[in-house]
Amino acid sequence: MSTGVRVPPALGGETFREAMSFLAAPLTIVTTRDQEGRPWGFTASSVTSVSLEPPLVLVGISHTSSCFPVFSEASEFVINVLGRDNRELARRFAARGMDRFVGVRFDDWPNSDIPYLVDVAVVFRCTVAERISAGDHDLLIGELTGIRRQDSTEPLLWYRRDFRPSD
Repeated sequence: MSTGVRVPPALGGETFREAMSFLAAPLTIVTTRDQEGRPWGFTASSVTSVSLEPPLVLVGISHTSSCFPVFSEASEFVINVLGRDNRELARRFAARGMDRFVGVRFDDWPNSDIPYLVDVAVVFRCTVAERISAGDHDLLIGELTGIRRQDSTEPLLWYRRDFRPSD
């Protein structure tokens, strides 16, 4: 039985990361295009709703992400919500040093050049409403401009540094 709140002697990055691993989070892939028309994307678990009126969502991106320069200039992005069958997509878009879109089924949102993934549960198209620098991340607040529901599959979650549901 706990006798009260226990504060670690040093709240270092690894202590914080371990404690945060107890928060289950939906896995998503956030996508956009750069000014030369190349698609970019990264796996993100830091996505949340912000407001219903207007409909706003928040996405966190690390300053060390290979995608950071592109997303720091993007005016639009797409949040691709992953289903339980999308583990390989989550791994691929979290990897470094590769073209993440090679061999992946994606299309452009109608009447735009913003890429979205075809085989995912839900897709949210957003325009950037605000960028906020917060520690080692930027927070992109996006206003929803479109939603596509592909499937009613169970969501793919990230919990204790592993996929859930686990197979």
